Amino acid sequence: MLLPIPTLNNHPQPTKIRPHLMASSPTSPSDQGSRSQRMAGLLDLSRQLGDPAKSFCILGEGNTSIEVDEKCMAVKASGSVLASLTEADVTVCQRAPLLAALEDRSLSDGDMKALLETVKVDPEARRPSIETLFHAWLLSLPGVHLVGHTHPLAVNQVLCSPRARDFAERRLFPDEIVLCGTASVFVPYTDPGLPLAREVRDRVKSFILQHDTTPRLILLQNHGIIALGSTVSSVMACTLMADKAAAIFAGAAAMGGPNFLTASHAERIATRPDEHVRQRRLNA
Repeated sequence: MLLPIPTLNNHPQPTKIRPHLMASSPTSPSDQGSRSQRMAGLLDLSRQLGDPAKSFCILGEGNTSIEVDEKCMAVKASGSVLASLTEADVTVCQRAPLLAALEDRSLSDGDMKALLETVKVDPEARRPSIETLFHAWLLSLPGVHLVGHTHPLAVNQVLCSPRARDFAERRLFPDEIVLCGTASVFVPYTDPGLPLAREVRDRVKSFILQHDTTPRLILLQNHGIIALGSTVSSVMACTLMADKAAAIFAGAAAMGGPNFLTASHAERIATRPDEHVRQRRLNA
């Protein structure tokens, strides 16, 4: 059984979840408790990412998800607002049909709309986000229990520029490496929904083959970012650092840069024992 997902304590705790947010199979009281903690973590993460002061999302932008158990995931419902997300705005979905859809090249837009209705554990729940498919696949990666997809203003300034790939594949300063990894996955602009989910899957697979590790950050050209983690803190830390890195990148570019770290410098930071200690202390 998965360990509970810790939450941060600087935001109000969500209310107790409704029964329909649990998986349909019988569970023990301890299973239910851990699932309640995960749902609370998802709401906490969503509200932090949606905080207007951070400029990561406005209105209905962005989406979040969490692994509920081996068969189910919980994801933000379509059209809901991260900053004010409640349990009524979260839909629990079966994972297997979503993963199978990635392999079915015959699916139409209408088929996808129908699929998003049929995967709901509670038929009365709201329709999940169109980006539920890439959430389902990313949650299958080792060590990934939460996913946060946002459209940060500073990052999108870079992702909508000709320098987007440089920003994804190179690093500027040590803390960017500590919290976002030595490189990010770069995904060229792709139509949201099933096409984007497939492109994310393929690009992440290539990244893992090249770097022998699960990425922490995925950058979507002309779109936004996807932060991966095992805890609320790790997803928040990655998103916050990506936003800071983008602001530094833009400022450096305006002054004739950026001046990137070398590959050897980046690898040294990534393998330093003291940086691993900092990661653990930051729960990142």
